[in-house]
Amino acid sequence: MAWIQKRLEFLFRSTKGLILVAIAMIALAAAFFGMLSGPMAEFGVRDFWVQAFGIDLQAAEREGRIIILYHSIAMAVVAIETYLITSMMPMKKRSRSRSTRRSPLAICVLWSLVWLSPILATTGLPRAVHLRPVDGFLCRGSAGGGAVALAGGIPCDRSGLCSYPRGVNLERMAFFVMAAATLISSLFGAIPGAYFGNGFEAFLAEDVIRVPHKTPLELSVIGHLHIMLALIAVACALLVGRWLDFKGPLHKIAMPMMILGSVVLSMGVWMVVPFERIAHIIIYVGSGFVMLAALFLVIFGWRKLIRERLAEQGLKKASFFQGVKALVHDPLKFGSLCRWCT
Repeated sequence: MAWIQKRLEFLFRSTKGLILVAIAMIALAAAFFGMLSGPMAEFGVRDFWVQAFGIDLQAAEREGRIIILYHSIAMAVVAIETYLITSMMPMKKRSRSRSTRRSPLAICVLWSLVWLSPILATTGLPRAVHLRPVDGFLCRGSAGGGAVALAGGIPCDRSGLCSYPRGVNLERMAFFVMAAATLISSLFGAIPGAYFGNGFEAFLAEDVIRVPHKTPLELSVIGHLHIMLALIAVACALLVGRWLDFKGPLHKIAMPMMILGSVVLSMGVWMVVPFERIAHIIIYVGSGFVMLAALFLVIFGWRKLIRERLAEQGLKKASFFQGVKALVHDPLKFGSLCRWCT
């Protein structure tokens, strides 16, 4: 039993282990539901998969299955970013101790419920959308974990900071604003979700996005979908900047723009329900600030990759092609920065 406890400790109490578990669950869920896709149906794999696992593909529940699936994957992605943030950013000891106080077995059970929810929705087992105790448990657990992480990330510690006018770390503040906006935006989608089965039916955003008149709950769901994706991208950009040790003049310009962009973008999305017409203008303004901050990160990162590689090669003055070769030398770092070029 000691070796089992040791592996559980690594998988559910270390940053690398937690990230590994989340990635593995995303891969397994994608592989499982990939067998139900159109290309697999043409090869006859879909029918075999349906019979082997007793999957019940009722057409009326298609939207519900898709919603449960991408929420399960999205929760794992947000969890991965949270693990990386807590490992890269200094956290309050009290908040860090709370996050590690849970036993590995309890965390394993929670992760299993998150991942199994789409499986339960497609098999002969009770529908995941009808398991309200499990749904409430997951929502409260996610909200509680997010609140603890948010409290631990309050920008009041000046240790290891890059730039902080008047004693405030702008980079840490950007992380904090992003986390707070994410928690509020999750409620923006939870409110219409509470009305499922009570006069509100599941739908896919792409099915109603072109409809001229939408209900307030439909607008709330569409806004929740877009703001969560945008904030996930903001968190990813901040993590890449932290990983590359983003600092200097461009950093001092980019961080206020990232903070302002996150606030304006979030407020614009939250205003979609009461002020749909002008909300999109506010969203575009906030997105512009975020994209400019990401552009400054790309400029800094490309310069750093070229400079470090040329220094390794002992080249003080390089040609254009030597600079391009130095830029793409490390595919991992170049790919992480090139993502923001689009």
